[in-house]
Amino acid sequence: MSTCKSLIENRKFIRMKPITQIIEKRPWMAWLIFLVTIVVVFLVGLLASSVIERRAEAVFVNVPKTQISQFEPRNEVWGENFPREFQSYYQTADTSFVSKYNGNKPIDMLAVDPRMVVLWAGYAFSKDYNQGRGHFYAIEDVRNILRTGGPKDANDGPQPSTCWTCKSPDVPRLMQEKGVTEFYKGKWASLGSEVVNPIGCADCHDSKTMNLHISRPGLIEAFQRQGKDITKATHQEMRTLVCAQCHVEYYFDKKKVEGAAYLTFPWDKGMSAENIEKYYDEIEFSDWTHGLSKAPMLKAQHPEYETYSLGIHAERGVSCADCHMPYKSEGGQKFTDHHIQSPLNNVANSCQVCHREETAKLVQNVYDRQDKIIENRDKLEELLVHAHVEAKKAWDLGATEAEMKDILQGIRHAQWRWDFAAASHGASFHAPVETGRIISTGISIVGETRVKLARLLASKGFNQEVPYPDIATKEKAQEFIGLDMKKMREEKAEFKKDLVPQWIEAAKKREAGYGKKVEMSGQRNQ
Repeated sequence: MSTCKSLIENRKFIRMKPITQIIEKRPWMAWLIFLVTIVVVFLVGLLASSVIERRAEAVFVNVPKTQISQFEPRNEVWGENFPREFQSYYQTADTSFVSKYNGNKPIDMLAVDPRMVVLWAGYAFSKDYNQGRGHFYAIEDVRNILRTGGPKDANDGPQPSTCWTCKSPDVPRLMQEKGVTEFYKGKWASLGSEVVNPIGCADCHDSKTMNLHISRPGLIEAFQRQGKDITKATHQEMRTLVCAQCHVEYYFDKKKVEGAAYLTFPWDKGMSAENIEKYYDEIEFSDWTHGLSKAPMLKAQHPEYETYSLGIHAERGVSCADCHMPYKSEGGQKFTDHHIQSPLNNVANSCQVCHREETAKLVQNVYDRQDKIIENRDKLEELLVHAHVEAKKAWDLGATEAEMKDILQGIRHAQWRWDFAAASHGASFHAPVETGRIISTGISIVGETRVKLARLLASKGFNQEVPYPDIATKEKAQEFIGLDMKKMREEKAEFKKDLVPQWIEAAKKREAGYGKKVEMSGQRNQ
Protein backbone atom coordinates (compact mmCIF):
# COMPACT_ATOMS: atom_id res chain seq x y z
CA MET A 1 0.00 0.00 0.00
CA SER A 2 2.80 2.41 0.82
CA THR A 3 4.30 1.86 -2.63
CA CYS A 4 1.04 2.68 -4.39
CA LYS A 5 0.54 5.79 -2.27
CA SER A 6 4.03 6.95 -3.08
CA LEU A 7 3.39 6.55 -6.83
CA ILE A 8 0.11 8.46 -6.65
CA GLU A 9 1.69 11.30 -4.71
CA ASN A 10 4.52 11.56 -7.19
CA ARG A 11 2.43 11.03 -10.36
CA LYS A 12 3.63 14.34 -11.69
CA PHE A 13 7.03 12.78 -12.18
CA ILE A 14 5.70 10.04 -14.39
CA ARG A 15 3.17 12.14 -16.33
CA MET A 16 4.16 12.36 -20.02
CA LYS A 17 5.35 15.86 -20.95
CA PRO A 18 3.72 17.55 -23.96
CA ILE A 19 5.64 17.01 -27.19
CA THR A 20 5.95 20.78 -27.66
CA GLN A 21 7.83 21.10 -24.39
CA ILE A 22 10.18 18.31 -25.36
CA ILE A 23 10.89 19.94 -28.74
CA GLU A 24 11.46 23.35 -27.10
CA LYS A 25 14.15 21.89 -24.88
CA ARG A 26 15.53 19.56 -27.62
CA PRO A 27 14.99 21.08 -31.09
CA TRP A 28 16.79 18.17 -32.78
CA MET A 29 13.91 15.91 -31.74
CA ALA A 30 11.67 17.62 -34.29
CA TRP A 31 14.00 16.62 -37.11
CA LEU A 32 14.17 13.06 -35.76
CA ILE A 33 10.40 12.77 -35.66
CA PHE A 34 10.17 14.20 -39.17
CA LEU A 35 12.69 11.71 -40.57
CA VAL A 36 11.05 8.75 -38.83
CA THR A 37 7.69 9.81 -40.27
CA ILE A 38 9.15 10.02 -43.78
CA VAL A 39 10.69 6.53 -43.45
CA VAL A 40 7.46 4.99 -42.16
CA VAL A 41 5.42 6.57 -44.94
CA PHE A 42 7.96 5.34 -47.53
CA LEU A 43 7.87 1.79 -46.20
CA VAL A 44 4.10 1.72 -46.10
CA GLY A 45 4.09 2.94 -49.69
CA LEU A 46 6.46 0.17 -50.73
CA LEU A 47 4.28 -2.42 -49.04
CA ALA A 48 1.15 -1.12 -50.72
CA SER A 49 2.91 -1.06 -54.09
CA SER A 50 4.14 -4.62 -53.61
CA VAL A 51 0.67 -5.86 -52.74
CA ILE A 52 -0.85 -4.14 -55.77
CA GLU A 53 1.95 -5.46 -58.02
CA ARG A 54 1.54 -9.00 -56.77
CA ARG A 55 -2.21 -8.90 -57.26
CA ALA A 56 -1.74 -7.60 -60.76
CA GLU A 57 0.92 -10.24 -61.43
CA ALA A 58 -1.33 -12.99 -60.13
CA VAL A 59 -4.12 -11.85 -62.44
CA PHE A 60 -1.75 -11.67 -65.40
CA VAL A 61 -0.08 -15.03 -64.76
CA ASN A 62 -3.35 -16.87 -64.40
CA VAL A 63 -4.67 -15.68 -67.75
CA PRO A 64 -4.22 -18.55 -70.27
CA LYS A 65 -2.33 -17.56 -73.39
CA THR A 66 -2.69 -20.79 -75.34
CA GLN A 67 -5.51 -23.24 -75.91
CA ILE A 68 -4.19 -26.65 -74.82
CA SER A 69 -5.77 -29.61 -76.60
CA GLN A 70 -6.89 -32.69 -74.68
CA PHE A 71 -3.86 -34.86 -75.42
CA GLU A 72 -1.23 -32.18 -76.09
CA PRO A 73 2.13 -33.96 -75.50
CA ARG A 74 4.47 -31.00 -75.97
CA ASN A 75 5.61 -29.65 -72.61
CA GLU A 76 6.66 -26.30 -74.08
CA VAL A 77 3.07 -25.66 -75.19
CA TRP A 78 1.83 -26.15 -71.63
CA GLY A 79 4.70 -23.95 -70.51
CA GLU A 80 3.21 -20.94 -72.31
CA ASN A 81 0.37 -20.94 -69.80
CA PHE A 82 2.42 -22.08 -66.84
CA PRO A 83 5.87 -20.54 -67.23
CA ARG A 84 7.02 -20.93 -63.64
CA GLU A 85 6.10 -24.60 -63.48
CA PHE A 86 7.69 -25.23 -66.87
CA GLN A 87 10.90 -23.40 -65.99
CA SER A 88 11.24 -25.37 -62.78
CA TYR A 89 10.51 -28.62 -64.66
CA TYR A 90 13.28 -27.75 -67.10
CA GLN A 91 15.72 -27.83 -64.18
CA THR A 92 15.42 -31.63 -64.22
CA ALA A 93 18.01 -31.34 -67.00
CA ASP A 94 20.57 -30.43 -64.33
CA THR A 95 22.71 -33.45 -63.39
CA SER A 96 25.12 -31.77 -61.00
CA PHE A 97 23.70 -33.00 -57.68
CA VAL A 98 25.49 -35.93 -56.05
CA SER A 99 24.68 -37.44 -52.67
CA LYS A 100 26.46 -40.27 -50.89
CA TYR A 101 24.66 -43.00 -52.78
CA ASN A 102 22.40 -41.38 -55.36
CA GLY A 103 21.69 -37.97 -56.88
CA ASN A 104 21.01 -37.13 -60.52
CA LYS A 105 24.50 -37.51 -61.95
CA PRO A 106 24.88 -40.31 -64.54
CA ILE A 107 26.42 -43.34 -62.82
CA ASP A 108 27.16 -46.77 -64.30
CA MET A 109 25.76 -48.92 -61.51
CA LEU A 110 27.23 -52.15 -62.91
CA ALA A 111 30.68 -50.57 -62.70
CA VAL A 112 29.97 -49.57 -59.10
CA ASP A 113 28.70 -53.03 -58.18
CA PRO A 114 29.75 -55.79 -60.63
CA ARG A 115 28.00 -58.46 -58.54
CA MET A 116 24.74 -57.31 -60.10
CA VAL A 117 25.94 -58.51 -63.50
CA VAL A 118 26.00 -62.09 -62.17
CA LEU A 119 22.70 -61.73 -60.33
CA TRP A 120 21.04 -60.71 -63.62
CA ALA A 121 22.81 -63.22 -65.87
CA GLY A 122 20.53 -63.99 -68.80
CA TYR A 123 18.53 -60.77 -68.33
CA ALA A 124 18.91 -57.42 -70.09
CA PHE A 125 19.97 -55.57 -66.91
CA SER A 126 23.28 -57.45 -66.97
CA LYS A 127 24.15 -55.50 -70.12
CA ASP A 128 23.48 -51.98 -68.89
CA TYR A 129 22.09 -50.39 -65.73
CA ASN A 130 22.52 -46.70 -65.00
CA GLN A 131 21.30 -44.47 -62.24
CA GLY A 132 18.25 -42.62 -63.47
CA ARG A 133 18.57 -38.96 -64.41
CA GLY A 134 15.86 -36.32 -64.36
CA HIS A 135 12.57 -36.66 -66.26
CA PHE A 136 13.98 -34.37 -68.93
CA TYR A 137 16.16 -37.27 -70.15
CA ALA A 138 13.49 -39.98 -70.21
CA ILE A 139 13.44 -40.39 -74.00
CA GLU A 140 17.17 -39.94 -74.52
CA ASP A 141 18.09 -42.47 -71.85
CA VAL A 142 15.72 -45.20 -73.03
CA ARG A 143 17.10 -44.85 -76.55
CA ASN A 144 20.69 -45.04 -75.31
CA ILE A 145 20.55 -47.99 -72.93
CA LEU A 146 21.75 -51.32 -74.24
CA ARG A 147 18.64 -53.02 -72.82
CA THR A 148 16.53 -51.71 -75.71
CA GLY A 149 19.01 -53.21 -78.15
CA GLY A 150 19.91 -51.96 -81.60
CA PRO A 151 16.77 -52.52 -83.71
CA LYS A 152 17.11 -52.07 -87.44
CA ASP A 153 13.46 -51.41 -88.18
CA ALA A 154 10.02 -51.15 -86.57
CA ASN A 155 9.69 -54.92 -86.15
CA ASP A 156 13.14 -55.58 -84.69
CA GLY A 157 14.62 -55.50 -81.21
CA PRO A 158 14.33 -57.34 -77.87
CA GLN A 159 11.72 -55.16 -76.10
CA PRO A 160 7.96 -54.71 -76.54
CA SER A 161 6.23 -51.37 -77.17
CA THR A 162 4.97 -51.49 -73.57
CA CYS A 163 8.41 -50.26 -72.47
CA TRP A 164 7.41 -46.77 -73.63
CA THR A 165 4.48 -46.59 -71.20
CA CYS A 166 6.07 -44.38 -68.56
CA LYS A 167 8.46 -42.39 -70.71
CA SER A 168 6.36 -39.70 -72.35
CA PRO A 169 3.11 -37.67 -72.51
CA ASP A 170 2.89 -39.00 -76.07
CA VAL A 171 1.68 -42.26 -74.49
CA PRO A 172 -1.81 -41.03 -73.41
CA ARG A 173 -2.21 -39.61 -76.91
CA LEU A 174 -1.29 -42.93 -78.50
CA MET A 175 -3.48 -44.92 -76.12
CA GLN A 176 -6.39 -42.70 -77.12
CA GLU A 177 -5.64 -43.03 -80.85
CA LYS A 178 -4.75 -46.75 -80.96
CA GLY A 179 -6.51 -48.16 -77.92
CA VAL A 180 -4.74 -49.43 -74.80
CA THR A 181 -4.42 -53.04 -75.94
CA GLU A 182 -3.10 -52.09 -79.37
CA PHE A 183 -0.53 -49.84 -77.71
CA TYR A 184 0.82 -52.88 -75.81
CA LYS A 185 1.26 -54.85 -79.04
CA GLY A 186 4.31 -54.78 -81.27
CA LYS A 187 7.98 -54.01 -80.77
CA TRP A 188 9.48 -51.07 -78.89
CA ALA A 189 10.95 -49.72 -82.13
CA SER A 190 7.51 -49.56 -83.75
CA LEU A 191 6.66 -46.43 -81.73
CA GLY A 192 10.06 -44.75 -81.89
CA SER A 193 8.85 -41.90 -84.08
CA GLU A 194 5.68 -41.44 -82.03
CA VAL A 195 7.15 -41.20 -78.53
CA VAL A 196 9.51 -38.23 -78.52
CA ASN A 197 8.46 -35.82 -75.76
CA PRO A 198 9.99 -36.53 -72.33
CA ILE A 199 7.88 -37.06 -69.20
CA GLY A 200 5.90 -33.92 -68.50
CA CYS A 201 2.66 -32.04 -68.05
CA ALA A 202 0.08 -34.28 -69.74
CA ASP A 203 1.28 -37.29 -67.74
CA CYS A 204 -0.20 -35.85 -64.54
CA HIS A 205 -2.61 -33.00 -65.45
CA ASP A 206 -5.98 -32.78 -67.13
CA SER A 207 -5.66 -30.26 -69.97
CA LYS A 208 -9.10 -28.70 -69.35
CA THR A 209 -9.17 -28.38 -65.56
CA MET A 210 -5.43 -28.65 -64.81
CA ASN A 211 -6.38 -30.99 -61.97
CA LEU A 212 -4.16 -33.94 -61.22
CA HIS A 213 -5.42 -37.04 -63.00
CA ILE A 214 -4.39 -40.60 -63.79
CA SER A 215 -3.31 -41.00 -67.41
CA ARG A 216 -2.12 -44.63 -67.29
CA PRO A 217 -4.62 -47.51 -67.13
CA GLY A 218 -2.34 -49.85 -65.13
CA LEU A 219 -2.92 -47.99 -61.86
CA ILE A 220 -6.66 -47.64 -62.41
CA GLU A 221 -6.99 -51.35 -63.19
CA ALA A 222 -4.94 -52.33 -60.11
CA PHE A 223 -7.24 -50.27 -57.88
CA GLN A 224 -10.33 -51.75 -59.52
CA ARG A 225 -9.13 -55.32 -58.89
CA GLN A 226 -8.77 -54.40 -55.20
CA GLY A 227 -12.28 -52.92 -55.09
CA LYS A 228 -11.03 -49.33 -54.79
CA ASP A 229 -12.32 -46.29 -56.67
CA ILE A 230 -9.35 -44.11 -57.57
CA THR A 231 -11.66 -41.28 -58.62
CA LYS A 232 -12.49 -40.72 -54.95
CA ALA A 233 -8.89 -39.93 -54.03
CA THR A 234 -8.28 -36.59 -52.33
CA HIS A 235 -6.01 -33.93 -53.81
CA GLN A 236 -3.33 -34.81 -51.26
CA GLU A 237 -3.59 -38.50 -52.21
CA MET A 238 -3.35 -37.55 -55.88
CA ARG A 239 -0.02 -35.83 -55.13
CA THR A 240 1.26 -39.36 -54.62
CA LEU A 241 -0.90 -41.37 -57.00
CA VAL A 242 0.24 -39.51 -60.12
CA CYS A 243 3.74 -40.75 -59.20
CA ALA A 244 2.41 -44.23 -58.51
CA GLN A 245 1.45 -44.57 -62.17
CA CYS A 246 5.09 -45.36 -62.93
CA HIS A 247 7.22 -45.63 -59.79
CA VAL A 248 5.94 -49.11 -59.02
CA GLU A 249 6.52 -52.82 -59.46
CA TYR A 250 4.88 -54.21 -62.61
CA TYR A 251 5.05 -57.09 -65.05
CA PHE A 252 3.97 -57.82 -68.61
CA ASP A 253 0.96 -60.14 -68.64
CA LYS A 254 1.20 -61.98 -71.97
CA LYS A 255 -1.81 -64.19 -71.26
CA LYS A 256 -4.46 -61.49 -70.86
CA VAL A 257 -4.58 -60.47 -74.53
CA GLU A 258 -2.95 -62.50 -77.28
CA GLY A 259 0.02 -60.72 -78.79
CA ALA A 260 0.14 -57.98 -76.16
CA ALA A 261 2.60 -57.39 -73.32
CA TYR A 262 -0.14 -56.03 -71.05
CA LEU A 263 1.23 -53.83 -68.26
CA THR A 264 -0.06 -55.10 -64.91
CA PHE A 265 0.56 -54.16 -61.26
CA PRO A 266 0.76 -57.31 -59.05
CA TRP A 267 -1.09 -55.88 -56.04
CA ASP A 268 -4.06 -58.23 -55.85
CA LYS A 269 -2.79 -59.81 -52.62
CA GLY A 270 -1.17 -56.69 -51.19
CA MET A 271 1.92 -54.54 -51.69
CA SER A 272 4.47 -56.20 -49.43
CA ALA A 273 7.38 -58.13 -50.95
CA GLU A 274 5.89 -61.39 -49.71
CA ASN A 275 2.38 -60.69 -51.03
CA ILE A 276 3.67 -59.78 -54.48
CA GLU A 277 5.91 -62.86 -54.43
CA LYS A 278 2.89 -65.03 -53.57
CA TYR A 279 0.98 -63.46 -56.47
CA TYR A 280 3.78 -64.31 -58.90
CA ASP A 281 4.25 -67.82 -57.52
CA GLU A 282 0.56 -68.67 -57.89
CA ILE A 283 0.47 -67.66 -61.55
CA GLU A 284 3.90 -69.30 -62.10
CA PHE A 285 5.33 -66.11 -63.54
CA SER A 286 9.03 -65.45 -64.07
CA ASP A 287 10.81 -62.62 -65.83
CA TRP A 288 13.63 -64.84 -67.04
CA THR A 289 15.57 -68.03 -66.41
CA HIS A 290 18.93 -67.35 -64.81
CA GLY A 291 21.88 -68.00 -67.09
CA LEU A 292 23.91 -69.88 -64.45
CA SER A 293 21.59 -71.41 -61.86
CA LYS A 294 18.59 -71.89 -64.22
CA ALA A 295 16.34 -70.50 -61.48
CA PRO A 296 13.01 -68.97 -62.64
CA MET A 297 13.74 -65.40 -61.60
CA LEU A 298 11.76 -62.30 -60.73
CA LYS A 299 13.05 -58.82 -61.56
CA ALA A 300 11.77 -56.04 -59.34
CA GLN A 301 11.27 -52.91 -61.44
CA HIS A 302 11.21 -49.93 -59.10
CA PRO A 303 8.68 -50.47 -56.29
CA GLU A 304 8.97 -46.98 -54.79
CA TYR A 305 5.23 -46.57 -54.20
CA GLU A 306 5.04 -49.94 -52.49
CA THR A 307 7.90 -49.24 -50.08
CA TYR A 308 6.73 -45.66 -49.50
CA SER A 309 3.28 -47.02 -48.58
CA LEU A 310 4.87 -49.17 -45.88
CA GLY A 311 6.75 -46.28 -44.25
CA ILE A 312 6.06 -43.61 -41.62
CA HIS A 313 5.65 -40.71 -44.07
CA ALA A 314 2.79 -42.45 -45.86
CA GLU A 315 1.23 -43.26 -42.49
CA ARG A 316 1.35 -39.56 -41.56
CA GLY A 317 -0.21 -38.47 -44.86
CA VAL A 318 2.93 -37.00 -46.42
CA SER A 319 2.76 -37.20 -50.22
CA CYS A 320 5.55 -37.77 -52.73
CA ALA A 321 5.17 -34.19 -53.95
CA ASP A 322 5.53 -32.76 -50.43
CA CYS A 323 9.17 -33.86 -50.39
CA HIS A 324 10.17 -34.18 -54.04
CA MET A 325 8.08 -31.28 -55.44
CA PRO A 326 7.47 -28.89 -52.53
CA TYR A 327 5.56 -25.64 -52.84
CA LYS A 328 7.50 -22.46 -53.49
CA SER A 329 6.63 -18.77 -53.95
CA GLU A 330 7.81 -16.26 -56.52
CA GLY A 331 6.33 -12.80 -56.76
CA GLY A 332 2.66 -13.08 -56.01
CA GLN A 333 2.47 -16.76 -56.87
CA LYS A 334 2.58 -19.93 -54.81
CA PHE A 335 3.12 -22.99 -56.99
CA THR A 336 4.45 -26.52 -56.98
CA ASP A 337 8.14 -26.75 -57.78
CA HIS A 338 8.36 -29.08 -60.77
CA HIS A 339 12.09 -29.54 -60.35
CA ILE A 340 11.52 -33.14 -59.27
CA GLN A 341 14.60 -34.11 -57.31
CA SER A 342 16.05 -35.61 -54.15
CA PRO A 343 14.94 -33.75 -51.00
CA LEU A 344 18.61 -33.78 -49.99
CA ASN A 345 19.14 -31.09 -52.63
CA ASN A 346 16.32 -28.98 -51.25
CA VAL A 347 16.29 -29.63 -47.51
CA ALA A 348 14.90 -26.22 -46.52
CA ASN A 349 11.75 -26.55 -48.62
CA SER A 350 11.22 -30.27 -48.08
CA CYS A 351 12.53 -31.77 -44.83
CA GLN A 352 12.62 -28.60 -42.73
CA VAL A 353 8.99 -27.75 -43.38
CA CYS A 354 8.27 -30.38 -40.72
CA HIS A 355 11.63 -31.20 -39.12
CA ARG A 356 13.42 -28.43 -37.22
CA GLU A 357 16.86 -30.00 -37.06
CA GLU A 358 19.84 -28.44 -38.81
CA THR A 359 20.43 -29.41 -42.44
CA ALA A 360 23.63 -31.34 -41.71
CA LYS A 361 21.88 -33.42 -39.06
CA LEU A 362 18.93 -34.26 -41.31
CA VAL A 363 21.22 -35.29 -44.17
CA GLN A 364 23.37 -37.40 -41.87
CA ASN A 365 20.24 -39.12 -40.60
CA VAL A 366 19.46 -40.22 -44.16
CA TYR A 367 23.02 -41.42 -44.72
CA ASP A 368 22.98 -43.40 -41.48
CA ARG A 369 19.88 -45.25 -42.58
CA GLN A 370 21.34 -45.90 -46.02
CA ASP A 371 24.63 -47.16 -44.59
CA LYS A 372 22.92 -49.76 -42.41
CA ILE A 373 20.62 -51.01 -45.16
CA ILE A 374 23.31 -51.17 -47.83
CA GLU A 375 25.73 -53.02 -45.53
CA ASN A 376 23.32 -55.96 -45.27
CA ARG A 377 22.18 -55.62 -48.87
CA ASP A 378 25.76 -56.06 -50.08
CA LYS A 379 26.11 -59.15 -47.90
CA LEU A 380 22.98 -60.61 -49.47
CA GLU A 381 24.39 -59.89 -52.94
CA GLU A 382 27.56 -61.82 -52.17
CA LEU A 383 25.62 -64.80 -50.82
CA LEU A 384 23.41 -64.84 -53.92
CA VAL A 385 26.42 -64.88 -56.26
CA HIS A 386 27.69 -67.90 -54.33
CA ALA A 387 24.30 -69.59 -54.65
CA HIS A 388 24.06 -69.09 -58.42
CA VAL A 389 27.60 -70.37 -58.99
CA GLU A 390 27.05 -73.36 -56.69
CA ALA A 391 23.78 -74.20 -58.43
CA LYS A 392 25.56 -74.21 -61.78
CA LYS A 393 28.11 -76.60 -60.32
CA ALA A 394 25.32 -78.91 -59.18
CA TRP A 395 23.85 -78.95 -62.69
CA ASP A 396 27.29 -79.65 -64.13
CA LEU A 397 27.61 -82.64 -61.80
CA GLY A 398 24.35 -84.12 -63.04
CA ALA A 399 21.74 -82.81 -60.61
CA THR A 400 18.15 -83.50 -61.63
CA GLU A 401 15.27 -81.04 -61.81
CA ALA A 402 13.61 -82.73 -58.86
CA GLU A 403 16.77 -82.35 -56.77
CA MET A 404 17.09 -78.69 -57.74
CA LYS A 405 13.44 -77.62 -57.42
CA ASP A 406 13.51 -76.35 -53.82
CA ILE A 407 16.98 -74.89 -54.28
CA LEU A 408 15.93 -72.86 -57.30
CA GLN A 409 12.82 -71.64 -55.47
CA GLY A 410 15.03 -70.52 -52.59
CA ILE A 411 17.31 -68.58 -54.96
CA ARG A 412 14.26 -67.01 -56.61
CA HIS A 413 12.78 -65.87 -53.29
CA ALA A 414 16.04 -64.62 -51.81
CA GLN A 415 16.98 -62.58 -54.87
CA TRP A 416 13.46 -61.18 -55.14
CA ARG A 417 13.89 -59.71 -51.67
CA TRP A 418 17.28 -58.26 -52.57
CA ASP A 419 15.91 -56.74 -55.78
CA PHE A 420 12.79 -55.39 -54.08
CA ALA A 421 15.03 -53.42 -51.72
CA ALA A 422 17.74 -52.51 -54.25
CA ALA A 423 15.46 -51.43 -57.11
CA SER A 424 13.22 -49.31 -54.86
CA HIS A 425 15.20 -46.10 -54.93
CA GLY A 426 14.86 -44.41 -51.57
CA ALA A 427 13.60 -47.54 -49.80
CA SER A 428 16.22 -47.22 -47.05
CA PHE A 429 14.63 -43.88 -46.16
CA HIS A 430 11.00 -44.37 -47.16
CA ALA A 431 10.66 -47.54 -45.09
CA PRO A 432 13.97 -48.43 -43.37
CA VAL A 433 12.44 -50.88 -40.90
CA GLU A 434 10.54 -52.78 -43.60
CA THR A 435 13.48 -52.71 -45.99
CA GLY A 436 15.81 -54.03 -43.31
CA ARG A 437 13.34 -56.82 -42.57
CA ILE A 438 13.06 -57.77 -46.25
CA ILE A 439 16.84 -58.00 -46.65
CA SER A 440 17.26 -60.00 -43.43
CA THR A 441 14.69 -62.58 -44.57
CA GLY A 442 16.53 -62.77 -47.90
CA ILE A 443 19.79 -63.53 -46.08
CA SER A 444 18.03 -66.23 -44.09
CA ILE A 445 16.50 -67.83 -47.20
CA VAL A 446 19.72 -67.87 -49.23
CA GLY A 447 21.59 -69.26 -46.22
CA GLU A 448 19.18 -72.20 -45.97
CA THR A 449 19.36 -72.68 -49.74
CA ARG A 450 23.15 -72.88 -49.71
CA VAL A 451 22.98 -75.55 -47.00
CA LYS A 452 20.76 -77.60 -49.32
CA LEU A 453 23.22 -76.99 -52.16
CA ALA A 454 26.16 -78.14 -50.05
CA ARG A 455 24.36 -81.37 -49.23
CA LEU A 456 23.46 -81.95 -52.87
CA LEU A 457 27.02 -81.28 -54.03
CA ALA A 458 28.30 -83.67 -51.40
CA SER A 459 25.92 -86.35 -52.66
CA LYS A 460 27.50 -85.87 -56.10
CA GLY A 461 30.95 -86.43 -54.64
CA PHE A 462 31.96 -82.77 -54.47
CA ASN A 463 33.03 -81.76 -50.96
CA GLN A 464 35.07 -78.67 -51.79
CA GLU A 465 34.19 -74.99 -51.79
CA VAL A 466 32.97 -73.78 -55.19
CA PRO A 467 35.38 -70.99 -56.20
CA TYR A 468 33.97 -67.46 -56.13
CA PRO A 469 34.33 -65.94 -59.61
CA ASP A 470 36.70 -63.09 -60.41
CA ILE A 471 34.15 -60.32 -60.91
CA ALA A 472 36.15 -57.40 -59.59
CA THR A 473 35.04 -55.24 -62.54
CA LYS A 474 31.95 -54.96 -64.69
CA GLU A 475 33.93 -56.16 -67.70
CA LYS A 476 35.15 -59.28 -65.90
CA ALA A 477 31.65 -60.07 -64.65
CA GLN A 478 30.13 -59.68 -68.13
CA GLU A 479 32.81 -61.89 -69.61
CA PHE A 480 32.15 -64.47 -66.88
CA ILE A 481 28.46 -64.78 -67.84
CA GLY A 482 29.29 -64.84 -71.55
CA LEU A 483 28.16 -61.44 -72.86
CA ASP A 484 29.54 -60.10 -76.14
CA MET A 485 29.57 -56.45 -75.15
CA LYS A 486 31.51 -55.30 -78.23
CA LYS A 487 28.82 -56.60 -80.55
CA MET A 488 26.01 -55.02 -78.53
CA ARG A 489 27.70 -51.61 -78.46
CA GLU A 490 28.27 -51.74 -82.21
CA GLU A 491 24.59 -52.57 -82.80
CA LYS A 492 23.52 -49.73 -80.53
CA ALA A 493 25.81 -47.25 -82.27
CA GLU A 494 24.41 -48.26 -85.67
CA PHE A 495 20.85 -47.89 -84.36
CA LYS A 496 21.53 -44.37 -83.04
CA LYS A 497 23.22 -43.40 -86.30
CA ASP A 498 20.63 -44.78 -88.71
CA LEU A 499 17.21 -45.23 -87.09
CA VAL A 500 16.98 -42.56 -84.39
CA PRO A 501 17.45 -39.62 -86.84
CA GLN A 502 14.58 -41.06 -88.90
CA TRP A 503 12.39 -41.11 -85.78
CA ILE A 504 13.22 -37.51 -84.95
CA GLU A 505 12.54 -36.29 -88.49
CA ALA A 506 9.22 -38.15 -88.69
CA ALA A 507 8.19 -36.70 -85.32
CA LYS A 508 8.99 -33.16 -86.46
CA LYS A 509 6.79 -33.56 -89.54
CA ARG A 510 3.93 -34.98 -87.49
CA GLU A 511 4.05 -32.29 -84.81
CA ALA A 512 4.23 -29.57 -87.47
CA GLY A 513 0.80 -30.77 -88.52
CA TYR A 514 -0.66 -30.27 -85.07
CA GLY A 515 -1.47 -26.73 -86.27
CA LYS A 516 -1.21 -23.32 -84.76
CA LYS A 517 -1.73 -22.61 -81.11
CA VAL A 518 -4.66 -20.27 -80.58
CA GLU A 519 -4.11 -17.24 -78.35
CA MET A 520 -6.94 -16.83 -75.86
CA SER A 521 -7.03 -13.11 -76.71
CA GLY A 522 -8.03 -13.99 -80.26
CA GLN A 523 -4.62 -13.50 -81.82
CA ARG A 524 -2.84 -16.41 -83.39
CA ASN A 525 0.65 -17.55 -82.75
CA GLN A 526 2.87 -20.19 -84.30
